[in-house]
Amino acid sequence: MALVDLRPREVEELRYPATSVLVFAGVPGAGKSTALHRFFAVGPDAERPVRTASGALVLDSNHTRNRLRHRLGAVPYPLWRPLVHFAHYRAIRAALRTADGPVAIHDCATFGWSRRLIVRWAGQGRREVHMVLIDVPATQARHGQITRGRRVNSMAFTAHCRRWDRMMRSLDAGEAGSAPLAAASVAIVDRRTLSAVHRIAFDPA
Repeated sequence: MALVDLRPREVEELRYPATSVLVFAGVPGAGKSTALHRFFAVGPDAERPVRTASGALVLDSNHTRNRLRHRLGAVPYPLWRPLVHFAHYRAIRAALRTADGPVAIHDCATFGWSRRLIVRWAGQGRREVHMVLIDVPATQARHGQITRGRRVNSMAFTAHCRRWDRMMRSLDAGEAGSAPLAAASVAIVDRRTLSAVHRIAFDPA
């Protein structure tokens, strides 16, 4: 695994192989959907995976939420959140099996099982997984939730942050068993670094 910490730096471009699985990861409110919108021009109201002009297929869990809201919107969201997650990972699995070109994915990455599934499905499609870890303080992430009007339950958010901190410590320590090591590359960014990136590019096939 190639690990690069970009938090102290400013880079204009992140470049990946043509068939990459690019995972934007972070706790709720870190800025995953915002990054997908900015780099791939995917609007927040989409209801299906979006194929961009660059050829990338973008899968954001918010797309699934938007789609299911038509049928379940009258029900409190916490009751149907598990269905959103199930449908999102089902769409990821299908995309990694059948899609051409790069695939960009929204995932918190705070659950080891989700990281392992994505790596396994990518391997079945002979793809490499690359991760962009958006590392922000919990207070900043909570503000991001409030701004978008999608506040996560305090207990669940605290658990996300605890698992995230544990993962980051394992990366800092270079522990061989840390979950993201299954990825071909891991780039750690913060909001400032991410805002300085002008584009995500993929090499020609």
